[in-house]
Amino acid sequence: MKKIKVTLVKSPIDRPERQKLTLKALGLNKTNSSKEVEATPQILGMIRKVEHMLKVEEL
Repeated sequence: MKKIKVTLVKSPIDRPERQKLTLKALGLNKTNSSKEVEATPQILGMIRKVEHMLKVEEL
């Protein structure tokens, strides 16, 4: 599988609870925190839901 690097660039404060839970499931807690994840369809769907707060890079 392909790996991608996901970085949280905007704060989840004042966002819907579902989006906060999605970020938590991706392992992103604080602003500017990064995580390397495999590009599975489930992960890509989660990223799509909160992509306005993320920066995504292919590795």
